[in-house]
Amino acid sequence: MLLRDLIYEVNSAVTVNKARSGLTILGIVIGISSVIAMVSIGQGAQNSIQTSIQSIGANLILIMPGAQRTGQVSAGQGSAQSLTLKDVDALAGISTIQAISPEVSRRYQVTARGNNTNTQVVASTTAYPEVRNVTVDTGTFFSDAQNRSKAKVAVIGPTVRDDLFGTDANPIGATIRINKLDFKVIGMTKSKGGSGFSNQDDVIYVPLNTAMLYLSNSKYLSTIAVEAKSADVITSTQQDITSALLTSHKISDSTLADFSTLNQADIVATASSVTGTFTILLAAIASISLLVGGIGIMNMMLTTVTERTREIGLRKSIGAKNSDISTQFLMESVLLTFLGGAIGIVLGWLIANVVSYFLNIATSVDLSAVLLAFGVSAGIGIVFGYYPARSASHLNPIEALRHD
Repeated sequence: MLLRDLIYEVNSAVTVNKARSGLTILGIVIGISSVIAMVSIGQGAQNSIQTSIQSIGANLILIMPGAQRTGQVSAGQGSAQSLTLKDVDALAGISTIQAISPEVSRRYQVTARGNNTNTQVVASTTAYPEVRNVTVDTGTFFSDAQNRSKAKVAVIGPTVRDDLFGTDANPIGATIRINKLDFKVIGMTKSKGGSGFSNQDDVIYVPLNTAMLYLSNSKYLSTIAVEAKSADVITSTQQDITSALLTSHKISDSTLADFSTLNQADIVATASSVTGTFTILLAAIASISLLVGGIGIMNMMLTTVTERTREIGLRKSIGAKNSDISTQFLMESVLLTFLGGAIGIVLGWLIANVVSYFLNIATSVDLSAVLLAFGVSAGIGIVFGYYPARSASHLNPIEALRHD
């Protein structure tokens, strides 16, 4: 059979019953669009999380207290009070460290001008903006002199400004009360985005010495953030930090360490793994509709074979080969799935954009997802169209001509 004749016959067979063909295509459209939409939401979430993690600092290594133990019972990671300013001094000799930011972090109820909010108060030194990638939008960050003198000054995030003073207010010079103590606002940071407990704009920064004296009333640190000089030395820096702190804490067995370290690459890898699994789960759920669509294709093609039995017998009686018959029916199946795949890709892209616009959820339609959708649609056409095409090609021409 000539290619031109094959294309004509396939087009005629598909368009002769437009309603049935349209409903069959609809199953593939729903399946493909669901997969693309779900994968785009998952990838968007992954990109958003990675961006959020990277925004907390560059080449970052976090040192956190270990688990507090009572006999053989562990209270959980971070429950011990083991980090002090002496540990910061112990790390000063590591040549691959760019900057060190000791931190004390705790949530407090904060009030100002009759408004109140419960927010995170982070106490640190002047190294914090560099290590944690924080930029001051208006005013200034506190100075070393203010930290040494234990000045009651604060730098607030945009969300804190909105909650306490209003969206367009200028908070510089205003007074806020933290733990019943007055602090003067001297600066406001640029927005970094986020939501809920991970909102990096819903933070107040105060000098470390001030917080240790007036707020926490403790010599222990919540975290020590370290910025390595480059991404290439993060691993070696992390190892040097571990060795220095083990020596400082007089611990010979690293398994008994009362602290833990975590670098930024590990955080990104863990988050990517979680969101990757989430994306696969979403795609797997959406793929069920593809299976249903494929069964619909097979059902339609088997019905078509039954309806066209006499036509198949006539074709075979005048010289059509088995391969010609099977190719024609297989092409019809592939055409239906390709049309459904193309429409599904466009619809999936539209759904992803609608979700992003109206629900404010990050989405990312990747080229690989589109190519995968085309490949899947072609595969469905071949797999679910093979059996009907084979059945048609093996019909006995004499019995087919007798079929009513």
